[in-house]
Amino acid sequence: MKIPTTSRTLLHDLGKDARSPRWEEFVARYRPMMESFLAARYPSLAQEADDLVQETLVALLRALPDYRYAPGEQGSFHNYLTGILRNKAAMLLRRRAAESARDARASAEPDPPQSRADEEAAARDEDEWRDAVLQIALRQLLADDSIQERTKQIFIRVAVKGEDPAAVAEAFGVSRNAVDQMKSRMMRRLRDLVAALDAAPCA
Repeated sequence: MKIPTTSRTLLHDLGKDARSPRWEEFVARYRPMMESFLAARYPSLAQEADDLVQETLVALLRALPDYRYAPGEQGSFHNYLTGILRNKAAMLLRRRAAESARDARASAEPDPPQSRADEEAAARDEDEWRDAVLQIALRQLLADDSIQERTKQIFIRVAVKGEDPAAVAEAFGVSRNAVDQMKSRMMRRLRDLVAALDAAPCA
């Protein structure tokens, strides 16, 4: 199964040429994760998700010529990307509230200090992004035709649903050791898929 990969020069190439054919590579890599992030973080914006992704890509296109990948200073690239995506979603929510002429309801508790709110938002973004990457990697793994269907079913029941390995082994007529080996092999492949999807590009 071919997984979209990001070379060390991808962001540099996109920043140099807004019409670079490598945009197709970038979109293939990041669009599914952006959509999953929005679905998890902003379910009320499901109908606008495609527009938000497009607006984020346009904003990124404008920002890339001046963007420099510096994880020690700015964090991972996906943090930068989800920051744009979150800002677009927040702007849409504010417009929606203004158009409906509804004032925001007062919270029962005082708002946290901005720095704390920012930290909490960043932590939620990271969790949602990691979950999106994992779900996409899992779908890719289970769609791999080179893996036997029995292995997939055993993996789902043991690793995804959390069923007792001994009971699953008995249900499929295999040894407990065989179930453990199948799970171990599938987990290694899943980790490889996650790493490939979430690898941070370098300029």
